[in-house]
Amino acid sequence: MAAVAGKALGDSAFSAPGQRGTRQRRVIREWLGTSAAFVSAQQVREGIAAKGDAVGLTTVYRTLQALADAGEVDVLRTDTGEALYRKCGTGHHHHLTCRSCELTIELAGPPSVEKWSQSTADEFGFNDVQHVIELSGTCSNCR
Repeated sequence: MAAVAGKALGDSAFSAPGQRGTRQRRVIREWLGTSAAFVSAQQVREGIAAKGDAVGLTTVYRTLQALADAGEVDVLRTDTGEALYRKCGTGHHHHLTCRSCELTIELAGPPSVEKWSQSTADEFGFNDVQHVIELSGTCSNCR
């Protein structure tokens, strides 16, 4: 699983050379802002279609990847390798996700984990190290 801490979803995600702020990208960003769960590209496309708009699946995939690259959405990989996306809060965080209803709670990493990751990287001569902790279980409502 991999995650990238996010920022506010704005037009800046597409200010890089070759990226335009199209209607489709705006619709995708707006829809992500309404979803609390991690969602697949197909779910994004279906959710947008349910609101009466159409965006091609290729555009959805490209936009989600651009948002992830810009650090504006978190990406979580399922056990099958599928990428799921979610607009999250700013700053470094981890997730606790219900495997049944997909309720997701953002967690701050305890200082001990942050120190351990840095000291392990230092021990082996690594720099610019990132880490991800993803916890999953069954929430109290789904038990």
